[in-house]
Amino acid sequence: MSVYDKYETVIGLEVHVQLGTKSKAFCGDDASFGAPPNTHISTISLGHPGTLPRLNKKQIEYAVKLGLALGSKISPTNNFDRKNYFYADLPKGYQITQDRMPICIGGGMDVETDAGKRHIRMHHIHMEEDAGKSIHDLAPDATFIDLNRAGVPLLEAVTEPDFRSAQEVDVFMNAMRQLVRYLGVSDGNMQEGSLRCDCNVSVRLKGAEKFGERCEIKNMNSMRFARKAIEFERKRQIDLLESGGKVAQQTLNFDPVSGTTSPLRDKEDAHDYRYFPEPDLPPVVISDEYLAKIKAGMPPLPWEMQEKFVNDYELSAYDAKLLTEEKGVALFFQELTKHTKNYKGAANLIINKVSPWLSEEKKQIADFPINHQQLGALIQLIDGGKVSNTIAYQRIFPELLTTKKMPLEIAEALNLVQSSDEGFLEKLVDDVIAQNPDKVKAYQNGKKGLIGFFMGAVMKASRGKAEPKSTNALLAKKLAKK
Repeated sequence: MSVYDKYETVIGLEVHVQLGTKSKAFCGDDASFGAPPNTHISTISLGHPGTLPRLNKKQIEYAVKLGLALGSKISPTNNFDRKNYFYADLPKGYQITQDRMPICIGGGMDVETDAGKRHIRMHHIHMEEDAGKSIHDLAPDATFIDLNRAGVPLLEAVTEPDFRSAQEVDVFMNAMRQLVRYLGVSDGNMQEGSLRCDCNVSVRLKGAEKFGERCEIKNMNSMRFARKAIEFERKRQIDLLESGGKVAQQTLNFDPVSGTTSPLRDKEDAHDYRYFPEPDLPPVVISDEYLAKIKAGMPPLPWEMQEKFVNDYELSAYDAKLLTEEKGVALFFQELTKHTKNYKGAANLIINKVSPWLSEEKKQIADFPINHQQLGALIQLIDGGKVSNTIAYQRIFPELLTTKKMPLEIAEALNLVQSSDEGFLEKLVDDVIAQNPDKVKAYQNGKKGLIGFFMGAVMKASRGKAEPKSTNALLAKKLAKK
């Protein structure tokens, strides 16, 4: 047994969700991504003397939505606090956050991992504002500061230390991204920093109850890098313990080039931040009426959609999972079912043709050019034996991308409509049988698998117009005669 197998990894996450509001958390500055550096700022977001913050109502709404989705208890009274520390990209010298009274308490989410279904418990979710961005790679001897992000509203969702592997962290973060997109509270784009996490990693001997000393890996906005960072840190801590050393509680940076972690600073405790109540913001009271209104307007959640697709549309769990990865695609499928009762056929069409097209074209489902009526009619053509599945996918579908014509009109114009006319099929079958006497004899002597050869020959001779079911029956009938 490897020495590493003696240990268990324990991981807790601090997930930072940048909210998709138009303005910042405590002022009217533009909160959108991608503007030139230091253009979305004001005297308020920079914390100039005499300026006062004002709460963004959407931040409250989005926090409540995420809490309800995760089964958290919503705190009726919410206060804000100042978290004091110095960073060059923190213009006020403090961050407005929630220390004593987070807006959401408890809750959790089920995720499917390599070890089976796991329930990851939430400790709390609190509201706060983001810091700016330090840019280290524009000059060899200077760091540049972009304060556009300073003051953008965040939710920090803190989990219990329930993760036992990097793979579980990966699955959970992808589930969180899916959830915030379903809720419409964030775009969840990790590459833009809209969703990122700090990973608190420790190790302990298997069977031990006491947690080991934890280290925090900061600002992971790539799950590929997060997995590498966790695996490296796990090995580093075990090697340290096995050599007789002790793990120091530290905040770490991960270098994706070398694949290693390195200390940023000793891990702070709460008293290091000198928290005190934010004097410029009054308490926020969430009434029962407000909570009821938010609950009534909650969108369907990913796991609810998956269950519905399995139960109501009789799809496999695998198909349901693929269809519900993106909310827009799930809703598109539901709309398509109004135009066909072949739910499996509708699922196959979206999974095998629509989704690959969106991926190749880098488009969203809202930009897909084929409407539901056209797709429903295409499925009906296949089900009615008018065209084969292959013809529908390879010939008609590409045509539908550039026209508003219905599939039958396209099939007729391209001479693709299959025929079940007995005279038409009989001539084709007779010709193929006459051209292959050796294979006919082999079939009649027991090589029944040759039926596929004959079907292929007839389909080729008909240029795909022979209706398969009728053709197969006629071939079987004629080949049975000796």
